[in-house]
Amino acid sequence: MRPPPVTAAVRVRRAEVSDLDDLVALEESSFAQDRLSRAQYRKHLDSESALVLVASANHRRFLGTAVVFFRKGSTVARLYSLATTPQAQGKGVGSALIETSEDTARSRGCRALRLEVRKDNAVAIRLYERLGYRSIGEYVRYYADGADALRFEKPL
Repeated sequence: MRPPPVTAAVRVRRAEVSDLDDLVALEESSFAQDRLSRAQYRKHLDSESALVLVASANHRRFLGTAVVFFRKGSTVARLYSLATTPQAQGKGVGSALIETSEDTARSRGCRALRLEVRKDNAVAIRLYERLGYRSIGEYVRYYADGADALRFEKPL
């Protein structure tokens, strides 16, 4: 018997300290450079200006994470990081994390959500465009390895 599809039970919630090991492990497996450290995650979990979300299929099946930053006095939130486990990719987990990020930003009075994405990350770019994000610019040599970034924004 096959396990149910991941999308059947995706639940997104605010991350807790007990998620720290899973957050760090996913960060390390998802990104070669420009990673959030354990200390940074720990700081963001308690911060009013950051939101760390996790997606799971049940209480222990960790599927992905999103990190959103809010700046005091600004109506623009920033999706800083989005990562999903390999088995969750293409199954709606990223979309669920982004939609929850958007809902939270709206509830905090934000009018737009912005993000940067590697110019060579076609899968992520398609996801963002499908969810209504539009390119608003580019950063040359933005990442530690010299890769360029595209800037995207969606009005909320």
